[in-house]
Amino acid sequence: MKNEEMHLDGEELALLEEIESGQWKDKPLTDSEINSYKDSAKYTKSLTEKKQTTIRFAVGDLAIVKAKAKDLGIGYQNLIQALVHNYAAGKLKLEA
Repeated sequence: MKNEEMHLDGEELALLEEIESGQWKDKPLTDSEINSYKDSAKYTKSLTEKKQTTIRFAVGDLAIVKAKAKDLGIGYQNLIQALVHNYAAGKLKLEA
């Protein structure tokens, strides 16, 4: 962080006080907690995997996308993937 002030909630402040005063004790995770974290990690990793799909475009639309991708120096499939990702991430909005 660049000289940004950190804002801690009550639980974080209490933990920070325990650590700074030397009262904090490490507590091993239970097997169920470990399994829960493993499941969460697997799920999170699965969200970054790619899946092949088929989509139909109007010939004219696809020609325009290919031309724009060529102007950008990237493949048209990469351009379509970037557009879908930016829309899913809320960085791109459709207007009526």
